[in-house]
Amino acid sequence: MEHIARLFFGVSGNVIALFLFLSPVVTFWRIIKKRSTEDFSGVPYNMTLLNCLLSAWYGLPFVSPNNILVTTINGTGSLIEAIYVVIFLIFAERRIRLRMLGLLGVVTSIFAAVVLISLLALHGNGRKIFCGLAATVFSICMYASPLSIMRLVIKTKSVEFMPFLLSLSVFLCGTSWFIYGLLGRDPFIIIPNGCGSFLGLAQLILYAIYRNNKGAAAPAGKGEAAAEVEDAKKVAATVELADATTNKVASQV
Repeated sequence: MEHIARLFFGVSGNVIALFLFLSPVVTFWRIIKKRSTEDFSGVPYNMTLLNCLLSAWYGLPFVSPNNILVTTINGTGSLIEAIYVVIFLIFAERRIRLRMLGLLGVVTSIFAAVVLISLLALHGNGRKIFCGLAATVFSICMYASPLSIMRLVIKTKSVEFMPFLLSLSVFLCGTSWFIYGLLGRDPFIIIPNGCGSFLGLAQLILYAIYRNNKGAAAPAGKGEAAAEVEDAKKVAATVELADATTNKVASQV
């Protein structure tokens, strides 16, 4: 019965995570149509790619037995994020493109290092712990992303840049993988997903508090504060969808 329940929550997590992986399609369709990345940032997609790669590696049978569902969704996520990164590189300005290529090189180097160390220097439980720690650390670091959106919601008292369905999906995805980890007694799945579920719940609470407020207005008569809000709104345009992706992925380590 426990095996069936774990399979159910794992499959549920896969389905919800796939929806979240595809959520930035609207953003990239806009980039393709305008042939410009505008004010969007490519950093979240590179970092999500790294998270997917590390999580997919952790779920492989010779690294972490009985976690193949972690590999299936993160392997799919790696492919989707790689496509996003390539599109971003094609349409980015030269200066930004070079910066993103450098970041992509760092992402590739970190993943290659984890793979080589785990294959050549570690075996058995040591390999699982090393790969699990690597994936968990990057997952938790990426949870800082939605905090900027939550800060913007509190500052503007508006949920304009925090869609309800995305927040709900983040919560459901994190919760599904958290339960999956509990049933499998895997701390490397429990810890990041506990964070994801908590942050998803926090977003839903903020939505309930500010859902009736229309639009995000900058504070009148406070130039510096208004400028800060406008900058935050630009960042939110990227983080809103990309970080739904990071949360979902981190949720599956």
